[in-house]
Amino acid sequence: MKLTRSFRYAWAGLKYCFASQLNFRLHLLFAVAAIGCGFALQVSNLEWLVIAGCIATVLSLEMLNTAIEKLCDLVHPGPHPQVKIIKDVAAAAVLVAATGSAVAGLIIFVPKACQLIFN
Repeated sequence: MKLTRSFRYAWAGLKYCFASQLNFRLHLLFAVAAIGCGFALQVSNLEWLVIAGCIATVLSLEMLNTAIEKLCDLVHPGPHPQVKIIKDVAAAAVLVAATGSAVAGLIIFVPKACQLIFN
């Protein structure tokens, strides 16, 4: 019963992020594109592992960023310099993960696409 309730809460959080967070939906769109490219370019098991890890990291950090923003808004609804720093750092964590994921995607997909195009 507790486990079912935990999954229900987690699913509600996922639905909230999808419904309310444009950046989450954009990251999800890129994730679907990466999965499509992975199938089209027949990536290896190790490359799938990297892709899955990148997707999970970026989406998880985006959800944590949303949670941190909501908590900050609850604790201090008005503008505050410390709250700004907290929100900026949380957003930067997502940016770092997304940038790293994009680099990993380029490393995996560009050589395979070039080989497909030029051979």
